Amino acid sequence: MKILAAGDIHGDIRLVRKLADQAEKENVDMVVLCGDLTQFEKSTDNLIGPFKAKGKKVLLIPGNHETLATADFLAELYDVTNLHGYSVKMNDIGLFGCGSANIGLFQLKEEEIFRLLKKGYDKIKDQKVKIMVTHVHPSDTLMEKLSNFVPGSKGVKKAIDSFKPDILFCSHIHEAEGIEEKIGKTRVINVGRKGKIIDV
Repeated sequence: MKILAAGDIHGDIRLVRKLADQAEKENVDMVVLCGDLTQFEKSTDNLIGPFKAKGKKVLLIPGNHETLATADFLAELYDVTNLHGYSVKMNDIGLFGCGSANIGLFQLKEEEIFRLLKKGYDKIKDQKVKIMVTHVHPSDTLMEKLSNFVPGSKGVKKAIDSFKPDILFCSHIHEAEGIEEKIGKTRVINVGRKGKIIDV
């Protein structure tokens, strides 16, 4: 399966159209949006429409710039899946996620981040390939060191250590866009605004 994952769109419709064109050109099977779709709840118009117009399956989670309610609204409006606290199976691949972050207006406590990730993981734990999707990056990583004010998440790190997913998609730290690192066997990818295409 080929996945286009991106985050931190912040209401940029031109960027969405560009990513949708890339998804079509690269013939991806799924688009995963890792939060901060809006700029503080504004500019929600047509953030998902260009992907749907290309016939792409879309999964999304909220970031720290939008509420869970906004993410649910977008998911319902465009008939896509909000992965926050949930999971999806495709063939032998399982995806599970938790949006929001440990800072900001719509922050979650670390225990809640871990609990929501566990809730999703429990439903896909028997899948051959497991992909975790978060907005915030894990603590104790290079990504965390690239920002002076945005801490990594201990809840996300605990989930990686506990569930050992094959891949983690995250975003949140703009300075870390495109960076990949390993935690144990987990490939941690900060997908950023430009997005990353991953063959699974």
